[in-house]
Amino acid sequence: MNERLQELSEVGQSVWIDYLSRDIIRSGELQTMIEEGVAGVTSNPTIFQTAISHSSLYDEQLLEVSREKEDPKEIFLELAHQDIRDACDLLMPVFERTNRLDGYVSLEVSPGLAYDTPATFEEATRLHEMVDRPNLMVKIPATLPGLAAIEDMIATGRSINVTLIFSLQRYREVAEAYIRGLQRLVAAGGKPSAVASVASFFISRVDTEADRRLEEIGGHDELKGKLATANAKLAYAEFKEIFSGPDWEFLNSKGATKQRPLWASTSTKNPAYSDVMYVEELVGAETVNTMPSSILEAFVDHGQVDKDALEKGLEDARALIEKLREVGVNYEEVTKTLEKEGVRKFTDSFNELLQGIKDKERHIVYQG
Repeated sequence: MNERLQELSEVGQSVWIDYLSRDIIRSGELQTMIEEGVAGVTSNPTIFQTAISHSSLYDEQLLEVSREKEDPKEIFLELAHQDIRDACDLLMPVFERTNRLDGYVSLEVSPGLAYDTPATFEEATRLHEMVDRPNLMVKIPATLPGLAAIEDMIATGRSINVTLIFSLQRYREVAEAYIRGLQRLVAAGGKPSAVASVASFFISRVDTEADRRLEEIGGHDELKGKLATANAKLAYAEFKEIFSGPDWEFLNSKGATKQRPLWASTSTKNPAYSDVMYVEELVGAETVNTMPSSILEAFVDHGQVDKDALEKGLEDARALIEKLREVGVNYEEVTKTLEKEGVRKFTDSFNELLQGIKDKERHIVYQG
């Protein structure tokens, strides 16, 4: 295992990667990363689009599937679910070794369904059945309609990656939905030990949006590049409070596991900031950091581990939100904007993926 990833593991933080393609599975790259300490994968439509459009690895299957299916979304799912299943199989030893804590692969519900509770539930159920692996997590956005679908999925014993969380209020609502789902599962005689969930808190986009607003106001450079980590630290404090006490202890006694915070969008967007700031400042027990390849490589090269990083500066984090409010940057407006933009960006990426599949299909047929 890589020395720095081992340090994170010893603290209690798991490292996942936020990309998956057939190439890294077949080349052995994913297996090597697992051996180095990577403990999970979240798939990404943009990565799939690039892989399908700019390699020949999918061509034969794409041509075969397109003879039977016309809907590009159905073609994509046929192509992707095998990659997801293969990745699940590669990570199964991690899943078993960690007693279901890690070893997960995430596949997302179509983001265009983010405001449709029944359709989200139906598609999440379908994806679980399609991949048919116990270490699959289906990603559902943390919109208000998404919360009900998340609770319902947990109540049926399905593992869920709750994505696109930006605000503390929404994080609390996500955690409460998870707990309600577990309570329903237990009441129905189900086994909560078979269910896992992560709450994916998006990091860098928070600084990007807050910094943009500070730029418009002018000045206050001392407040830039700080809201994202402050937000995460406050969420971590909420996590520790929510998953403690008699109610949680009862569920835990039945085999339930905590819904761990997952730090997503951890690549630094501003070149003036440290490339590993969203790893080093967010180290803490019972968390996950999912990294793009560039950040994973940077952290392995020169990252530092402070096991108490998430516990430090809580009062400063609370004070920062008030200082930003005083100068005209409203925390609630920032996070509300980011949720709407997040759903839109996810939808745009998914639509680009589907268009890429259409284009590649036409190209293959023409070349043939």
